[in-house]
Amino acid sequence: MSEKQKLKVLVVDDEEDIIEILRYNLEKEGYEVSTADNGVKAVKKAISFQPDIILLDIMMPNQDGVETCRQIREVPELKNTFIIFLTARSEEYSEVAAFDVGADDYIHKPIKPRALISRIAALFRRENKKETDANHIAVRDLIIDRSSYTISKDGQTIILPKKEFELLYFLAKNPNMVFSRDELLKNIWGADVFVLARTVDVHIRKVREKIGDDYIFTVKGVGYKFNL
Repeated sequence: MSEKQKLKVLVVDDEEDIIEILRYNLEKEGYEVSTADNGVKAVKKAISFQPDIILLDIMMPNQDGVETCRQIREVPELKNTFIIFLTARSEEYSEVAAFDVGADDYIHKPIKPRALISRIAALFRRENKKETDANHIAVRDLIIDRSSYTISKDGQTIILPKKEFELLYFLAKNPNMVFSRDELLKNIWGADVFVLARTVDVHIRKVREKIGDDYIFTVKGVGYKFNL
């Protein structure tokens, strides 16, 4: 990961005052900031700007944040971009939908700029720590390559969204060990990110759909494990 002075942040919100508050505080910390005021513009700006992190509102004109996140996650060049939702929506289904399409964090408004910057820094600290781990795991016909965030099965390349990849990688790196949902949330999303436990179930289901059911097993009443 590049140094903080070189990190780029895309702020997406339809409220101009929120954009300006976030721009001011982020630029003061040394981040390069670009903005968009709706979801359609955000996707185009993300492709051209190539941000390291996107701060994304949910309720916006033209296209909401959930659909915007889904489209961004389909762009290969943005597969490692962090996406944090900043939203006044507090319903459980909104949060589940956000993580379901690949969010890394979900923060409720009103926004406290210093707390937000601390959350951003925590994301990058965890990422830098992960980059020191082994990058290549081979299990039967499955090859997991963390250096390129790709999966290969039977010679076919499979692209997983960032959190799905990290969940699979973590389990495969610790084979035959059973992890509870809370342990997986702490290790993949971080202790400082509040995520619903059912988010783990959604991500496990999606990983199984892509690599098959014979790798990640459910231990009833406990959690999940990866079998060699």
